[in-house]
Amino acid sequence: MSYLESLRVFVRVSELGSITAGGRDLRLTPAVASKRIKELEARLGVRLFNRTTRKLTQTEIGRDFYDHARRVVTALEDAEAAVSGLSGHVRGTIRVTAPLGIGRRLVAPLAYQFGQDYPDIRINLRLSDKRVDILEDQIDMAFVLGDLPESSLKQRKIVDAPRVIAASPDYLARRGVPERPEDLKSHDCLLLRYPRSPEYFWTVQTPEGPLRLDLAGPLDCDDANVLIDWAVAGAGLVNRPIFELSAHLQSGALVALLPDTPPLPAVFACLYPHRRHQDPKIRLFADHMVRACKGAFAKSDTIRHALV
Repeated sequence: MSYLESLRVFVRVSELGSITAGGRDLRLTPAVASKRIKELEARLGVRLFNRTTRKLTQTEIGRDFYDHARRVVTALEDAEAAVSGLSGHVRGTIRVTAPLGIGRRLVAPLAYQFGQDYPDIRINLRLSDKRVDILEDQIDMAFVLGDLPESSLKQRKIVDAPRVIAASPDYLARRGVPERPEDLKSHDCLLLRYPRSPEYFWTVQTPEGPLRLDLAGPLDCDDANVLIDWAVAGAGLVNRPIFELSAHLQSGALVALLPDTPPLPAVFACLYPHRRHQDPKIRLFADHMVRACKGAFAKSDTIRHALV
């Protein structure tokens, strides 16, 4: 078993590029993770990594060995999943990723509830507004908010999340209230931007159909929570799902704009590799999250109607 654990550590260290990160992902201290790598190298009689004070890189042998080790670990995970499905006792780790805003407000609390009901299942949750490579990062399930990417992954839509364009009363007093979608071009728009970000423009619904607007502003960020904070502070207009802005809209810190031509809703969905769908713990977690997320959005729907 120690050899298999060393293989697990080697695979995660290879994928994350760091002994500390790989160990943390497996809930091991850096010292234990480093020991596992050294034991594996001693058993094989080769060096798998080149180590410097600043960088850890695989040797040529390490790169070749990774492909085989990854297949072994994957086969073991599949075998464990099959046994847990037959025994009815689900256990193991689920690696999950979600956008920052909805991840903090919705996914994280619901994942905690799931963990209370199934204490033998560990949830490893990563929050980021940047797109992740699910296959490369070995993610079991990714929650996405926005346009669904073209992918070979299994996609399970949860709900359409209505969006709203909003600004603070202070900003509107200084810059005026936009009356039509075209007026947005003369305002400071706060954009979610990062490499390969899809949100370099906003699309609103009009009687003639969707209207794409290429917009700009002095501030952009790769964290949607920062955009919301800027909007509350009076820096400009923000375009986010109502779910994320509900507290500010209810308190009056933000004012909803252009109710007759709202932004297109964002699709909230979960993605996972097809083979992971056969894993009982993944199916169990997916069913729990989809059901609970739909309930949370249904409760917030009253806010959307109040804005019309």
